[in-house]
Amino acid sequence: MDVTYESTKREVRTDQGVIRYHEAGDGPPLLLLHGSGIGVTGWRNYRGNLAVFAEHFHCYVLEFPGFGVSDPVERGGHPVLTAGDAVIRFMDALGIDSAPMIGNSMGGVVAVNLAVKHPERVEKVISIGGVGASIFSANPSEGTRLLQEFADNPSREGLLRWLNCMVYDPKTITDDIVEERWAVANQPDSHQTLKAMYGSESFALQQQFLANSSIPPYWSMMHKIQCPTLLTWGGDDRQCPPDMAMIPLRLIPDGELHIFPKCGHWVMIEAKQAFERVSLEFLQR
Repeated sequence: MDVTYESTKREVRTDQGVIRYHEAGDGPPLLLLHGSGIGVTGWRNYRGNLAVFAEHFHCYVLEFPGFGVSDPVERGGHPVLTAGDAVIRFMDALGIDSAPMIGNSMGGVVAVNLAVKHPERVEKVISIGGVGASIFSANPSEGTRLLQEFADNPSREGLLRWLNCMVYDPKTITDDIVEERWAVANQPDSHQTLKAMYGSESFALQQQFLANSSIPPYWSMMHKIQCPTLLTWGGDDRQCPPDMAMIPLRLIPDGELHIFPKCGHWVMIEAKQAFERVSLEFLQR
């Protein structure tokens, strides 16, 4: 199966601009939602997994607005919210009534939010870290503090410190990964989104909003998730430490947790074969 970047790239026009994505495989639909971070794209999150999932599903790897690939949305808002809106617009544009979703970190938060607010559109959720709230670990985490430092003062050295925090094995971070992430990180849309999520000023405003808001945090609503949910986590995740998984594991009625040893935040990369095996078993039940 040809799953190169060029052969799989697509785009669809919506009422709020073009959404770009990668498409491969045949069968029932499967949406793959990327995370946040420096120089992130959907393709970079899932390019190593696409061929395996495409053997069983019609896969769509979305590129969220504001990360330097799809058109940014004109109206403001937190990137997690604009990403959720984009998923619904994408599904409507392609005539996808419902589908299971795999979400890395922020993508997992997007998927569980959609499962709460639009349960008819989400058949199953597989999250890769990111979902929940810290119980015992420091908040902000080591990875989030490194993102804040980069958002406030971008540098190649800051990028490398954060990338090494994402993985258990430093050998995972190749020169090619550093260069491609640095290239996207320098794009205005990408860096503006990073600042909106992790910049010191934005982070302080978010914390103030949460302290004063009467709206409950998203994770407190996860008892409303009706679909089966698989939480996957790296045992050595320094971006979203594993204790975060305890709240969603307890709240989601049909939730289960799989922790991968000697693995950081990028489970789909560092524990590639094991993650694919566990995910396919869950999706094919």
